[in-house]
Amino acid sequence: MPAPRTRPAAAAVLVSALAALGLGPAAVPAAAATVPAGAGSYSDTRPAGTSGPTTNTGTPVTPKVTPAAQGKPVPTNDWWSSLAFQRYGDNPYSTPMYGHPLTYQAVAGGLEIGYPTTAAVVGDGRQYEFAHKRDLTLGLTGLNSPDTKADAWSDWTVTPYWSDGARTLRTTIGHGLPFVYAKGTGGDARVTTAETPTVFADQGNVLGITVAGHHYALFAPTGTDWNVSGQTVTAGLGGKDYFSVAVLPSTDALATYRKYAYSFVTGSTVSWSYDSGTVRATYALTTEAKEGTERGTLQALYRHQWLHTTDPLTPYTYVSPRGTMKVRESASFTTSQRAAATLPALPGAGVDAARLRGYLNEVANSSDPFSGAVDTYWTGKALGKLAQLVPLADQIGEGAIRDKLLGLLKGRLQDWFTAGGANEFSYDQAWKTLTGYPASYGSDTELNDHHFHYGYYVYAAAIVAQYDPAWAADSAWGTMVKTLVRDTANPSRTDGAFPFLRGFDVYAGHSWASGHQGFAAGNNQESSSESTNLSAALVLWGSATGDTQLRDLGTYLLTTEGEAVSQYWFDADQQVFPAAFQHDTVGMVWGSGAAYSTWWTANPEEIHGINVLPVTGGSLQLAGRKDAVRRNLAEMERENGGPAVEWRDILWEFQSLADPAAAKAKWDTGNGGYTPEAGESKAHTYHWITALDTLGAPDATVTGSLPTSAVFLKGTTRTYVAHNPGTTARTVTFSDGKSLTVPARSTASGTGTGGTDPGPDPEPSTGNTFQLRTGGTLTTAGGATAGSDTLASAQGANHDGTPYQPRVYEVRNVNGTLRSGGSTAFRLQVDAGTSVGLGQQARVSYDLTGDGTFDRTETYQYFATDPVTGWEEYAQTRGLKSATGTLGNLRGGTVRLEVWSAIGNADARLQTGTDRSVLVIPYD
Repeated sequence: MPAPRTRPAAAAVLVSALAALGLGPAAVPAAAATVPAGAGSYSDTRPAGTSGPTTNTGTPVTPKVTPAAQGKPVPTNDWWSSLAFQRYGDNPYSTPMYGHPLTYQAVAGGLEIGYPTTAAVVGDGRQYEFAHKRDLTLGLTGLNSPDTKADAWSDWTVTPYWSDGARTLRTTIGHGLPFVYAKGTGGDARVTTAETPTVFADQGNVLGITVAGHHYALFAPTGTDWNVSGQTVTAGLGGKDYFSVAVLPSTDALATYRKYAYSFVTGSTVSWSYDSGTVRATYALTTEAKEGTERGTLQALYRHQWLHTTDPLTPYTYVSPRGTMKVRESASFTTSQRAAATLPALPGAGVDAARLRGYLNEVANSSDPFSGAVDTYWTGKALGKLAQLVPLADQIGEGAIRDKLLGLLKGRLQDWFTAGGANEFSYDQAWKTLTGYPASYGSDTELNDHHFHYGYYVYAAAIVAQYDPAWAADSAWGTMVKTLVRDTANPSRTDGAFPFLRGFDVYAGHSWASGHQGFAAGNNQESSSESTNLSAALVLWGSATGDTQLRDLGTYLLTTEGEAVSQYWFDADQQVFPAAFQHDTVGMVWGSGAAYSTWWTANPEEIHGINVLPVTGGSLQLAGRKDAVRRNLAEMERENGGPAVEWRDILWEFQSLADPAAAKAKWDTGNGGYTPEAGESKAHTYHWITALDTLGAPDATVTGSLPTSAVFLKGTTRTYVAHNPGTTARTVTFSDGKSLTVPARSTASGTGTGGTDPGPDPEPSTGNTFQLRTGGTLTTAGGATAGSDTLASAQGANHDGTPYQPRVYEVRNVNGTLRSGGSTAFRLQVDAGTSVGLGQQARVSYDLTGDGTFDRTETYQYFATDPVTGWEEYAQTRGLKSATGTLGNLRGGTVRLEVWSAIGNADARLQTGTDRSVLVIPYD
């Protein structure tokens, strides 16, 4: 969130379907008790005169859940939260819920199901939406429930519950699920359609119908029969209590989907890990076989997921507001990404100490460093602004300024972390949430934005912890910091006081801001960068306090949401936004689509800047796609009628992530006469822009072995930076083989030692022979120093034909004409050392147009290495094991090589940086 404003803004800015916000009279709280938390405390009762969660008319509400779910922490701020948070007194069911590919809405007779496949561009071209439109209603004959409640939930699935006394219905729905799984008693299965269905398959208990151009399959227990009467389809359940419905990608997919129709999904779980610059995450479903023994399933992956998995996918796809979803025939899949970098601050490269000192004093000696802030959000912004300056003062030896800033941070944090004063945090037992009062922007009545607000507090506390570990101890103020973390990003599923990852939707890849999700367009998030600010704060707090679990959670969240923002807010690959939507970025993502808008203004500077601020050492992930940064800023200037004025500092800093010299030129000519954005300062903006102009833009292609490390590239020179929060010196290694020794409790930078320095990732040049480079690139350039990458052990399992922790090498934007009769060739130097029984395998994939879909995939027979130390050559002459798709001309295409251990129980090595390990593609 940015400058003061009211919510919502004018209807021209937002969707006309959004409900108006309103607050009624506050309920009277009971007598308060103070809950100790280390040296701090919070209250178990709201302050007098304040409100907790209410309907839009101010009536207090409690979670709308079944007795089975009573007392469990409800995950507000989710894609389905309107099931449990009744925001509107006249709607005890739900508002539209966007699971993707399906959409849902609970009504008295059951569950509406839709599959919107055509985008509407509305609001003067400012918004695109795939709005919920009912194709079917799944229910039971006679069902007329007075409400719908949440009965159970897992990481990305939920089970709504209906009962009218005579009949009960439960359905399990979720992100990526093409099926709706139903269990009902007291009536026959009933599906009503929005128009008379066309039957394309009738197999008794399996029925294929087409409604509004969308194909559905209905599955009843074996031995039963579906009957069609007009727009009503029914089936007796034959003494059973289950049936399912699936949306099909095509009618010829019926047989595949029938195989999994009775394997009911019962839960969903994500697990993640961080290791030496790589974040891996596995998304797994649990199932129950209602008939037979099949326990597999089908699930549709979002773009940010299938771009980063090597697991096999089917040819089936779905339409969604997030672009194409691809179907996986398995109960799990794994993604692997380069970890996003986080630093407490940039190095002070090129900074004039006297000038920076002057800017720092302006803030530190201000008559009101907190700018009059009283509520959680604006206090957070002020804390963030001051915290950014602490490392900067330290860099230039200004201990007095540093300590004054630290004193300001501690004083204000401790004030908030102590119950009973003018401001405090209060715990709501019914909603299992911690709310700061004075609240703002619906953080109390709607449970909005906790991750936005509290991220600043955690970030500020992390900076304090770097300089005063005793302050951050659990016996001091650390317990209160951890309580804010538990409210916003709790890593525990068994914590009875707070839900698991309240705001972060692990499958969607990003957070949601609304606590109740009570909008026709689903849930929304405007300031994705304030969400990632919390993730970066977790990295820094976890690092400073030695909590590697929390550090790694923050790295997973930051890396995952960074890719989601790149795809869904910035459309980095230009494959998500509908063609009719004439914008290169959006200010807000909705369940139904996205909007070029904010909650409070139509000013282009703020529409673009709201997904950049606050600019910190956690913002470096925004530099991953510099082409998208440039398109973003070019559109801002077009829409703005010229360069930025109000938020020039935020947008200069954003530009410096792609074009540091251009940003520095704007700073040099425009720094004299502007007012910093409320969370910024001239000290920080000057330091940021100058440092990047000196070091070069962040280079995301190289990662370090510590989450608090980053690489910058200027010309052909890389600068390596790492922060060591530990009490002993350590050496940080980078994926290009360089290393950097960092003293204890400090940040170091340099050009690195050892390894290879291949310079920037080269653009593909003429030629069709590509060398492998450590760091994951393919290049036609020569002249590199020989190196090697480790191929992880197969762990004694057989991975013949299926990549397992592969090394991935890729080149993009390749143009070439397919050579008649040509075929792929490769020579790869591999070495198993003295290990017996190892085999390495290769897969080559071609995305002919760079749209993210691989049109041709070739998997080769594995190569059995000998147990003698020394390089052996693995070539395509081993033979083709399998192939899918057809080669064609490359037009801005992508070529990918994956190499992994197919068999064996030890690591192997793969040579890089030489003309002896190459991939040769059949193109001119």
